[in-house]
Amino acid sequence: MSTLSKFEAKLKRGLNEYPVKPGETFQYGTAGFRTRGDKLESVLFKVGILAALRSKTCNGKAIGVMITASHNPAEDNGVKLVDPHGEMLDTSWESHATDFANAPSPDAFLATLKSFIETKNIPLNTPASVVYARDTRSSGPKLVTALRKGLAAVDADATDADVTTTPILHYLVNTINTPGTQESDVKKLIEGYFVKISSAFRKLLAERTSSGHLLVDCANGVGALAAKTLNHYLGESLNLELENTATDSCEELNKDCGADYVKVNQKLPPSLTSVLQCGQRGCSLDGDADRLIYYYLDESGEFHMLDGDKITTLVASFIIKLVKDAGLEDIQEKIKVGVVQTAYANGNSTKYLSERLPVTCVSTGVKHLHHAAAEKYDIGVYFEANGHGTVLFSPSAQRAIDSHKPSTSAHSDALNRLKDVIDVINQTVGDALSDMLLVEVALHHMSYTVEAWNRLYSDLPNRLVKVKVGDRNAFTTEDAERRLVQPPGLQEKIDQLVREKRGRSFVRPSGTEDVVRVYAEAPETDQAIDLALRVAGIVYDEAGGDPAQRPAEFR
Repeated sequence: MSTLSKFEAKLKRGLNEYPVKPGETFQYGTAGFRTRGDKLESVLFKVGILAALRSKTCNGKAIGVMITASHNPAEDNGVKLVDPHGEMLDTSWESHATDFANAPSPDAFLATLKSFIETKNIPLNTPASVVYARDTRSSGPKLVTALRKGLAAVDADATDADVTTTPILHYLVNTINTPGTQESDVKKLIEGYFVKISSAFRKLLAERTSSGHLLVDCANGVGALAAKTLNHYLGESLNLELENTATDSCEELNKDCGADYVKVNQKLPPSLTSVLQCGQRGCSLDGDADRLIYYYLDESGEFHMLDGDKITTLVASFIIKLVKDAGLEDIQEKIKVGVVQTAYANGNSTKYLSERLPVTCVSTGVKHLHHAAAEKYDIGVYFEANGHGTVLFSPSAQRAIDSHKPSTSAHSDALNRLKDVIDVINQTVGDALSDMLLVEVALHHMSYTVEAWNRLYSDLPNRLVKVKVGDRNAFTTEDAERRLVQPPGLQEKIDQLVREKRGRSFVRPSGTEDVVRVYAEAPETDQAIDLALRVAGIVYDEAGGDPAQRPAEFR
């Protein structure tokens, strides 16, 4: 009997318990699988099997599984896999995840599974280890049950990290797989996360004479639980005023609050209009706490948003200052600091940054930004405009920092600050809480008020519009998603509108839902809005939309 044959009975039982319903199809995209939570049990069972196989190909190292739909509505859910260093699942496995999920019957799945094992030459006798977690959605427990059965069907060693943020799950996977890690209790490893980032933060702000104060919109999600814990560890160094913390009311998740609400609507969540005071800064997390958007009200009460582009500018400027102040520019192998953006980056942010350091543009999706930041720069800063991002220090940069011998006390102080900054950062993935501490540190050491930060450059007015389509795969792009290839002729129509409005616009299919996203910016707000809506209109028509159902604003 082959090793796979030993599992076939359990696999068939699970496949029969969690059948794929007729007409349902799934696609592993930039954020993994994502759809309505009540449709995902069959997917989770198969994801358990795939995660175990991924672990086997990685010599038994732990693979992560995160059950979340991030900023999506409460009725949605999703799942994504995390590779051994805390990074996103290797791109070459994404199509296999899709094949697994869409196998229509137990026999079809087993045939797909056998072929996959043979093609990848997967050593089935190698042990498998998987650590998983979920956010606060009501569909989470059922999906966890399906995942556990998938893992058990192939005898994988499973570790439950319970309800926690996506960034903490990524951190856990990386820590578990780091040579020398002795601790195996995930609760203690999670405690280590809070100790690490809070201790470094307190050292960086030790000389501040009074406690800072920051309003934090937790999107009624799992970030509220993590932020409450972090608040305890921060002590007097920073007082977090937590809002939208209703984690027991699952239907409130991301509802009229959170980072995505602020970014898309470019206004304060209604629940904060009587809470945020003029001159006070605040920030919003998303549902799984991997996105961060800052904002404030000026003296007249006008709302100002500081999104991922603004965070990039602040953080990159701060990192460059630390490198210079530590004397690291004078070492034999100069440390190259650079920024990675996507087409969604505001044009004025790109202009500001390009005048000061290298900037690379890549396709939308964390995996693309993370890869480019790691490959192109010694210190790579990336934040999507939506507020998801981090800073990566290459092994060579880390060695240079650790071994550098400062020649002056000023160099020594800056070098120690840089080392503490590295400990504040979660380098595995964008982490709203870690990034929040990084922003607070940068503001303090750059001696910036939130108003001064905002004045580094002025955003070009912009608008983001979603167009529902029957098949998002009918839209394909090139040039880092800045130009359409399919459908034919549509890009030429967009170019004509762009010329008329003297702006910029691009169209790309969503990686998580059947919509096409339209982004536009122009010198004036009304021009940006008009351009976005006109482009949305021709996209709607091109997608075969019913003229009678065309939204009135799509001109």
